[in-house]
Amino acid sequence: MIIVPEAAIGDLITPAQAFDAVEKVFASMSRRSAYNFPVIREAIGHADALYGFKSGFDRDSLALGLKSGGYWPGNADKGLTNHQSTVFLFDADTGKCRAIVGGNLLTALRTAAASAVSIKHLAPKGAKVLGMIGAGHQSAFQMRAAVDQRDFDRVIGWNYHPEMLSRLADTAAELGLPFEQASLEQIGAEADVIISITSSTAPILMDAHVKGGTHIACMGTDTKGKQEVDAALVARAMRFTDEIAQSISIGECQHAISAGLITEADIGELGNVINGDDPGRQTDDEVTLFDGTGVGLQDLAVAASVVEFAMENGVALDVDF
Repeated sequence: MIIVPEAAIGDLITPAQAFDAVEKVFASMSRRSAYNFPVIREAIGHADALYGFKSGFDRDSLALGLKSGGYWPGNADKGLTNHQSTVFLFDADTGKCRAIVGGNLLTALRTAAASAVSIKHLAPKGAKVLGMIGAGHQSAFQMRAAVDQRDFDRVIGWNYHPEMLSRLADTAAELGLPFEQASLEQIGAEADVIISITSSTAPILMDAHVKGGTHIACMGTDTKGKQEVDAALVARAMRFTDEIAQSISIGECQHAISAGLITEADIGELGNVINGDDPGRQTDDEVTLFDGTGVGLQDLAVAASVVEFAMENGVALDVDF
């Protein structure tokens, strides 16, 4: 069995590799060559933590396994990231455990890769202004991945706690882009691409905020009850997701569904756009929305890529198990 510890992950995968892995697995999902198993996500009644499992199987790559982990809100005070996870890969032919891979950095990379894939396929071609809603740990990964997909000339951002916006400013400076603190109204009016990455349980970006052609990547809602975007805005947009079953139950679309504003049939799969079976955006004037719920197959795809690279370069720890 191969073990790839968390500390080694940064040297074994690039954002570009994560992007390729996620784009391919979205395409496989829409071809029905890969499928996710039902998500388990529960409050454990200790440390205010949410804990769960995401798992699946990709017949194209034979990636089989699960990600175990969750969200511990008090970890920042302990010098740890709030999200903690580990990926387990199994041999599809025998069921033996093939690898254990640190999942924290991989989760950040695959989440950012998913929004970047949506930007590649759905954002206006001439997008120049990137709007960021949320300034937590994941926001820097999101910004770095987004700027590889369009020629942005500035970034504007908003956060519940304005003192945290320095993370966005620093990341934009690292990327050679000017950054400006903005109101939600300004983001909705000026941004060509908006990424929301918060843990909100009430809508932040409202329907009235968004003017003109825009692509919105909703990346924070992955649990029943979470919400970042006004249900009316979800209903107005052209909707796409990683997996429809998660979108309607734990994703951003859950609220528009429960309000009767849309039906399951009104949600498209991003994989179908990648495969050319759905045209996606037709004009630059449209509002498109990607409901990134986070699927287990994303984790398996990036973890499998890490294991392969680690074995090729002799840095994998191989133990009897």
